[in-house]
Amino acid sequence: MPKVLTAGRPWRVILLFAVPLLVGNVVQQLYQAADAVVVGRVLGVDSLAAVGATGSLLFLLLGFAWGMTNGFAIPTAQAFGAGDHAAVRRSVAAGAVLSGATSAVLTVAAPLLAGPGLRLLHTPEELLPEATTFAVISFLGASTMMFFNFLSAIIRAIGDSRTPLIFLTVSCVLNIVLVVGAVAGLGMGVAGAAISTVLSQGVSVALCLDFVRRRVPVLHVRREDWRVSGADLRRHLQLGLPMGFQASIIAIGALAVQVRLNELGSEAVAAYTTAVRVDGLAVALLASLGLAVSMFVAQNLGGGRPDRIRRGVVQAMGMSVVGSLVLGAVLVAGGPSIIRVFVGDGQQRVVDMAAHYLLVNGLLYVMLGVLFVLRGALQGLGQTVVPTLTGVIELICRVGAAAVLGAAFGYSGVVWGNPLAWIGAVVLLVPAYAAAQRRLALAPVTGTVVPEAASRRITRVRRRGVSGRVKKRVPSA
Repeated sequence: MPKVLTAGRPWRVILLFAVPLLVGNVVQQLYQAADAVVVGRVLGVDSLAAVGATGSLLFLLLGFAWGMTNGFAIPTAQAFGAGDHAAVRRSVAAGAVLSGATSAVLTVAAPLLAGPGLRLLHTPEELLPEATTFAVISFLGASTMMFFNFLSAIIRAIGDSRTPLIFLTVSCVLNIVLVVGAVAGLGMGVAGAAISTVLSQGVSVALCLDFVRRRVPVLHVRREDWRVSGADLRRHLQLGLPMGFQASIIAIGALAVQVRLNELGSEAVAAYTTAVRVDGLAVALLASLGLAVSMFVAQNLGGGRPDRIRRGVVQAMGMSVVGSLVLGAVLVAGGPSIIRVFVGDGQQRVVDMAAHYLLVNGLLYVMLGVLFVLRGALQGLGQTVVPTLTGVIELICRVGAAAVLGAAFGYSGVVWGNPLAWIGAVVLLVPAYAAAQRRLALAPVTGTVVPEAASRRITRVRRRGVSGRVKKRVPSA
């Protein structure tokens, strides 16, 4: 149910909001892991590698859609924090229109790009048929993913992170059942795995729509709300496109990594695919905290509480660092044992390569945790330039690692792409958030972030006031 994030201890509010996101991401990663286990065990390592070979291409397009829908929810959260329910409805309508248009484009264009795209990535010939099948079916069902992400985002924007978790869990359990039945029972191969995912996401969309209709009147869009203005669409695109573009930039880096892996052979693809599945659990936990910070900041900005924003971000940073250290220790210590669950016996080289990935990433999760919190805070403030630039930095680091380090050191060089990308992004995020925090200090009542130029002017005025050159006027009784 709707819940304001503008009251209560910031760390507690963020944590309670983040816990369902954490659990939801774990559930989602577990069902993706279940897909990998079923495909790897039933169909073999080559089929697992074929599914893995589609990951970068799917992330390039579907990741853009996911990032964009999260951006559409930020104006919704700001309006809800301000108590403006009419603006909430207009925001939902604008986001729905843009999500529908994006879904239509993806459904028509993306399947046509699947085969050529996989060939451009130098996908090994023996993996190409199954990889193309999996990608085409996934793209044809893109609208279910798009609308589930959008509906989940606007429900979270009004402070309810528990309900999307429930629907996600139902979808994940259903997906596992369908995958086992389609792949192991009916012998549908990788096509069965892709169809199962699309069907289960379709069920989750229906559940979200029914919940909004019955329980969340603040999100009920009226007839007049559908007359969205150009200004509303531009505002949502100004936030949605950079967040989607940011995800796509990261995906382009992943494409460069995929090309290098394909050149290194099927074992490298299988090891990286499996390691990413396991690593995804840890990354999802930290990403959830970043998303919680984004919604917290957006609501408090709308509610005029910059003081809570400052305290909340600092406290979230502390939670992120502790969580990063724990997650890193678990994956460094238990990586090989976890990897064997996916690939079975007789694949020791794949296990060793995947465990090396987990070791390198796990030791530097602290940087990733800081990245998610600071980037989420800036996005909640409505800032788009710096978060997008961090995506560019991550792209440069990943491509550089794949092209330079991959050529020099092979698989081990490719693995260093992620940590280098995290470090590069944090170097930009720290001063950017510090500057945003200074501007927040100049707006203690309204919560409006003061532009940098105005910040300098106000600072000069305040200094003159302190020195006595500007006298404070006291209103008469």
